[in-house]
Amino acid sequence: MRTESPPLAPFLRSQTQARLLAELLLRPGQSRSVTELARIAGAPQSVISKEVARLVKAHVLTSQQVGRTRLIRANTEYRLADPLTQILAATFGPEPVMARLLANIGEIDQAFIFGSWAARFTGTPGRPPGDVDVLVVGNADRAALNETAARAERELGLPVQIKRVSCAAWEAASEPFVQTVKEGPLVPLDLPKPEGAQ
Repeated sequence: MRTESPPLAPFLRSQTQARLLAELLLRPGQSRSVTELARIAGAPQSVISKEVARLVKAHVLTSQQVGRTRLIRANTEYRLADPLTQILAATFGPEPVMARLLANIGEIDQAFIFGSWAARFTGTPGRPPGDVDVLVVGNADRAALNETAARAERELGLPVQIKRVSCAAWEAASEPFVQTVKEGPLVPLDLPKPEGAQ
């Protein structure tokens, strides 16, 4: 199955490769199983296994067998790890970075990236995005969201705006802003549940 190079980073082989590298290099201390990587990248496990094998062979990633699970992580000693991480942060970084940062804030029901970054990510051609627009659905603390946006800007090197709407406003979709966001491309953020949450 041949895939096109991603509009956000046309110098990479595929969207799957870009998402895989972003997930691992932008979270260098964390390991992921092939199953988790397939879910995150939205690709079959067989495709992820081949991509992982190629990147482990090139020493970009490392692999460790723990019981029956194969755990994959970024090889922080890879010679090009730092520049590759900077490229990924500037192109594919918003998805894993925003998911990681928002995971520490309570009362978020859902979160999405929308606007120009989401459009490029989902394949709509156009100019490289100049900012990142994030929508949080729920009652998250506004001050915490503002602090998160500032931290994300430092990590990504792009302006970040976080807008908040209530669950009721999101479901009703009667406000013009919510209607516009729902009609455009959305990239859902996979927020891990806070520790201790059911």
